[in-house]
Amino acid sequence: MVVDASLGQFGDLLFESALAVYVLAMILHAVEHALLRRTGAEQEEARVPVAAAVGSGTVSREGAPALEDTATPARPPRTKAERFGRTGVSLTVLGFALHFAMLVVRGLAAQRVPWGNMYEFTAAISLVAVGAWLVVLRRRPELRRLGAFVLLPVIILMFLAGTVLYTQTAPVVPALRSYWLAIHVSAAVIASGILLLAGVASVLYLLRRVHENDPTRLTWTSRLPSADVLDRVAYRATAIAFPIWTFAVITGAIWAEAAWGRYWGWDPKETTAFIAWIVYACYLHARSTAGWRGPRAAVINVVGFAVMVFNLFFVNLVVTGLHSYAGVGG
Repeated sequence: MVVDASLGQFGDLLFESALAVYVLAMILHAVEHALLRRTGAEQEEARVPVAAAVGSGTVSREGAPALEDTATPARPPRTKAERFGRTGVSLTVLGFALHFAMLVVRGLAAQRVPWGNMYEFTAAISLVAVGAWLVVLRRRPELRRLGAFVLLPVIILMFLAGTVLYTQTAPVVPALRSYWLAIHVSAAVIASGILLLAGVASVLYLLRRVHENDPTRLTWTSRLPSADVLDRVAYRATAIAFPIWTFAVITGAIWAEAAWGRYWGWDPKETTAFIAWIVYACYLHARSTAGWRGPRAAVINVVGFAVMVFNLFFVNLVVTGLHSYAGVGG
């Protein structure tokens, strides 16, 4: 298998460009958050008089509203915070495009799926996390103020991938030359990226609850969406990711039988992946159980997120096991 080194270097340049754009986008979102002086509820209330003014015009002698009253009111000018936030979203989309192009170029250069080592696997997870975030923004634009908090862990992951975990473009080791690399690891990448978004939402939910219970604490969280909104984002993201993670665990066992002659051997990677599955199953159950819904369920989700991070770094890089070769994240 021939590797195109120059194309691989171009992919690295795209990766660095995407990281730089994400950093700038995070800064703009942070500025937006700092400029917000009122909570989302207060901002919505501030728009009510504008909308109400539509029907408060003069009335003609015939009892019908005057012609000028039926005109659509002009949209209130965008605030400085909103302009910063919208620019941050535009940069996030640009970073996502560069990020996606990096993985495509990396795959073409190595002539394989571009998640055969820890560098590529971490980059792919980050891409899915950003993509999931953009989907959420498409449906709920008012959640834009979470941008800085979502991009921060993505930037940290990409920085570690580009420094500590970096690997030059090369073919995978013989043990990974299987179609299961495209199936099993793809599922793990998608689930992990979505669960990253769910974990961030649960952390912010817990912090927001602290402020709602005691307004004198963590006042900066008053600029975040309400705790109920954050809870719903975390729950829906986890509900989508959980069956995909289940599929990843099952296909991993099938691949293990084909490669090592057994479906399950309690390898450190297998064990941690199964623990994460149990934690997320407990979260989904707790989220739908009276008495556990709310902070208790969110704590379980955060624990699941911590297990995923532990699985990604400590198990792959420190613990010796059958999954240790090539730093693969599958």
